[in-house]
Amino acid sequence: MHAPSSPPSALPPSFGRALLALGLGGFGIGTGEFVIMGLLPDAAQDLGISIPSAGHLISAYALGVVVGAPVLAVLGARMPRRALLVALMVFFALGNFASAAAPGYLSMILMRLMTGLPHGTYFGVAALVAAHLAPAGQRARAVGYVMLGLTVATLIGVPLATGLGQWLGWRAAFALVGVIGVLASLLVWRWIPDIPASEGASPWRELGALRRKQVWLTLGIGAIGFGGMFAVFSYIKPTLMELAGLPVHGVPFVLALFGVGMVTGNLVGSRLADKALMPTIGGLLVWSGLVLGLFCLTASSIWLGAFNVFLIGTVVAIGPALQIRLMDVAGDAQTLAAALNHSAFNLANALGAWLGGLTISAGLGWASTGWVGLLLAVGGLAIFGLAYADMLRAAPPAAGASRP
Repeated sequence: MHAPSSPPSALPPSFGRALLALGLGGFGIGTGEFVIMGLLPDAAQDLGISIPSAGHLISAYALGVVVGAPVLAVLGARMPRRALLVALMVFFALGNFASAAAPGYLSMILMRLMTGLPHGTYFGVAALVAAHLAPAGQRARAVGYVMLGLTVATLIGVPLATGLGQWLGWRAAFALVGVIGVLASLLVWRWIPDIPASEGASPWRELGALRRKQVWLTLGIGAIGFGGMFAVFSYIKPTLMELAGLPVHGVPFVLALFGVGMVTGNLVGSRLADKALMPTIGGLLVWSGLVLGLFCLTASSIWLGAFNVFLIGTVVAIGPALQIRLMDVAGDAQTLAAALNHSAFNLANALGAWLGGLTISAGLGWASTGWVGLLLAVGGLAIFGLAYADMLRAAPPAAGASRP
């Protein structure tokens, strides 16, 4: 008798350890990015500034992501993958330790900017490594596991770090994130094989990704189509409190539902992308428009609104699919294209929050953010249509097809 073979989806232990190391880095980055949102009043009081001014700490980090992703990806083009990941994670850890020790507001702004620089490049390179190591037919799933660290951070890491910051002072939260970064860098060095940079890699070759129309169209799908989630979620607390009468002690429950939705969407979306990549991207944009538009109707109900928040969290499912699409269309400029995916998502964050704030300030009501989300999803779907049509035009004719 033969021992039963492993199921096709089973992962070898070495691959599982590699995903754990990469995911822990994503967990640390996600925790470091979002923890400041729950500690703004504490940081503002300690730094002697207003809460709106403290909000610029969030913007500084996001700016660091947008700028750092292309710059570090190009500069690190020739570095072996493992060494580049370790360097990025050590940089991130030092940035958080420096944030914990920043003496004043200006130095804190600078440290948050610096800490955001490795964010996009880390996720881009980690996705490339995960896809490289993945068994056949499981690239998107492997990328999804890396992204899972980021989504789990919203569910577990941020509440834990926020609690520590409220107990020992807000600076302790950044020190904890720095420790996570150090541990992740050690595990990456220990469990990721030494993968060299691709042959002929150079900064100039990476910049070649910017000459590819499909790269720009895919980034546009993320920057526009993904912005709707941020348009709604950025104002979820005051919206449900004002329209549905959500008590303040119910806010953590709603935020947890959003985190569960993100984890669910990440896992399901990556599996769908492995089966049919482009239909998954198009379908998820339609799904995004539906659940965001639905929020206009459910925002006045605590229970329906809370369930809708869970559904909105699942929109993150498009992340692994777009990451794989960028790998497919980037040719030999993989590192830059993969890193730019996270620049696009941070642009979506800024665009969605800005447009949602405009509609509220214009007196259109708290629920109007749902309409913004729907319109942004439609915009992303339009760009997807352009990308799909361009892909069909560029496809070689099928074998045996008649020529005009």
